[in-house]
Amino acid sequence: CRCRASPRRPGSAAEARAEEDSFLQWALLLIPAAAFGLGTWQVQRRKWKLDLIAELESRVTAEPVALPVDPMELKNLEYRPVKVRGHFDHSKELYMMPRTMVDPAREAREAGRISSSTETGAYVITPFHCSGLGVTILVNRGFVPKSKVNPETRPKGQVLGEVDLVGVVRLTETRKPFVPDNSPEQNHWYYRDLEAMAKMAGAEPIFLDADFRSTVPGGPIGGQTRVTLRNEHMQYILTWYGLCAATSYLWFQKFVRRIPGM
Repeated sequence: CRCRASPRRPGSAAEARAEEDSFLQWALLLIPAAAFGLGTWQVQRRKWKLDLIAELESRVTAEPVALPVDPMELKNLEYRPVKVRGHFDHSKELYMMPRTMVDPAREAREAGRISSSTETGAYVITPFHCSGLGVTILVNRGFVPKSKVNPETRPKGQVLGEVDLVGVVRLTETRKPFVPDNSPEQNHWYYRDLEAMAKMAGAEPIFLDADFRSTVPGGPIGGQTRVTLRNEHMQYILTWYGLCAATSYLWFQKFVRRIPGM
């Protein structure tokens, strides 16, 4: 008995290829569709971020309120001006460094330049005993150039006696990548670790950036608050919509233009 192979049905291979191409066609269409969805999502994220930046900037210029010492209240007051009365303890200064001075006018002039003439220095963080509240907090008095970090070089700027002060509430921050660890032994602070700084200075972990009006001749320059929120959503929008356009074009070239009659 001779065994003969059953004949292959005509067109079965072509049908299989057609089904495979059809599946691939719709599967690949998911790429531009997903890219378009992600681009649209980034449009919404950008609007949210711009609204948040505007809200924070409006907080900085709001009328100052009395400083609360409840940590839960403070948590909701970052960038909000508060007012306190008391005196500084200059014997326990801390130094956040290296820092550059916040100067909007200079930054506008130098926008787009490859190099900058910005001088580096430090922020002088000084314990401030609030006489009305009975607590000691930390106050960023402002910027001093590197040559004036030593308090002996600026004796006239060491404010004595009770003063009224307005400052912006700042919260603790975590160390960012590539930022060195704080060095309490050398009194060099690279980021705001309020618990460690407060322990070193014998204060509560409450931190204010003194406003520019706190500046005195020979002392640190106040008003060193920079509202910093990353807003790279426009780059993401262009990336995702660009990917959507490119993959849509390739899909059209492969699956639409080759169809007879198209």
